[in-house]
Amino acid sequence: MEIFERILGIILPVFIIIALGYGYARLRGEAVRSDITPVNRISMEVLCPLLVFTALAAKDFDLANNGMLILAGVLISLGSGLLAWPVARLFGYDVRSFVPPMIYNNCGNMGLPLAILAFGADSLGSAVALFMACNLMYFSVGIKIIESGRSKANGVRISPWKFLANPMMIAMFVGMVFAIVHVPLPAPLFIALKMMGDACIPLMLFALGVRMMDVSLKSWHIGLVGAIVCPAAGLIVAWVLDHVINLSPEQRGQMFLFASLPPAVFCFMVAEQYKQEPEKVASIVLLGNLAAFVFVPVGLWMGLPN
Repeated sequence: MEIFERILGIILPVFIIIALGYGYARLRGEAVRSDITPVNRISMEVLCPLLVFTALAAKDFDLANNGMLILAGVLISLGSGLLAWPVARLFGYDVRSFVPPMIYNNCGNMGLPLAILAFGADSLGSAVALFMACNLMYFSVGIKIIESGRSKANGVRISPWKFLANPMMIAMFVGMVFAIVHVPLPAPLFIALKMMGDACIPLMLFALGVRMMDVSLKSWHIGLVGAIVCPAAGLIVAWVLDHVINLSPEQRGQMFLFASLPPAVFCFMVAEQYKQEPEKVASIVLLGNLAAFVFVPVGLWMGLPN
């Protein structure tokens, strides 16, 4: 009973903030779209990169110690995509619509706050390591899958290296340099940057609730299948990895939490940009985040110490 009370204490604050964002969006109506756009831009281009940078540049972050966890994140992302591929073929889905959301889970908006609530503020570095692994896989392998079979006339062409210019990726690479060379920042500067970075966690959750206004249940079948396959495939890969790689208890818990997360809302925005059946990806995202009420507790139950 105690473990379930602990799990509820972890997930309820996250979903309450998401619900508040959705309620605000419903109350404000269409006007909220223009209101939230600059907030999202500041969060994605300034606050979230600072969160990533300060987590990696912190004195207690050990890149070598998180190496196996980063590998686990890469294998879970790729493994989920591989397991999802035959499912897409079985149901006749376009793999460009179905597989990329299985690779890229909601390790940012939902994963980072959940990790802090489950394992404490000191666990943020490990959560960011998994976040980094997932982003690398999606913006390389995932985007390549979406672009496959397209001509320049029919779809958007983006350089496979363009993701390296993303503020998030820049923050990751610069933070990794600091983590490797252990160059300390002046304390007042580090505290200021960390305060700004910490602000993005509730903002991301609130924005996730607002973004739920954009998704629908028109393509409920693919949405339901995707909502199950994404966390189920992740947990299967994590269970296998738990038997073959050596992780600390906290890293093991982080791995199972990461594996249980639903598809990222960002997948819908990418599908819209590429005109890759955005209404179907929207259903995957919406039902997937609703299914998180079931799968995230399962992941926490598998990963939390007794």
